[in-house]
Amino acid sequence: MLKVTEAVIEKEGAILIAKRKKGDPQGGKWEFPGGKIEPGETPEECLRRELREELGIDTVIGDFICSSQFDYRHLSVELLAYRVFYVSGDFYLEDHEEIKWVPLKALEQYDFLEADIPIVKRIVKDIYHDRQSRNLIG
Repeated sequence: MLKVTEAVIEKEGAILIAKRKKGDPQGGKWEFPGGKIEPGETPEECLRRELREELGIDTVIGDFICSSQFDYRHLSVELLAYRVFYVSGDFYLEDHEEIKWVPLKALEQYDFLEADIPIVKRIVKDIYHDRQSRNLIG
């Protein structure tokens, strides 16, 4: 099973998502930025490296959010999602067609990779609905 890290980067109530290039496996679908863990690398090291390579940004890796497993026809993957904090750098696209900041409440409207869907649901449930509850209480 291939282990892959993913970054949940939040800014002003929006989450950064990335669209796979046309022609790539699952091209045109959305995902969270990240990448494959290399031998001897921790998930946190992988994620920081991948964000530097693919988006040109420096980050601090925060708490583990959750994992998701999915068996595609050609590959089984386990995604490890982490909360990530942007530090510096100018965003550029190396491996994706497009990136977009999406409001939490609209996240489920995007066509995500199948392995990402449980992570999207977890983020919406834990972050968006929790904030809505606090706003009602407070």
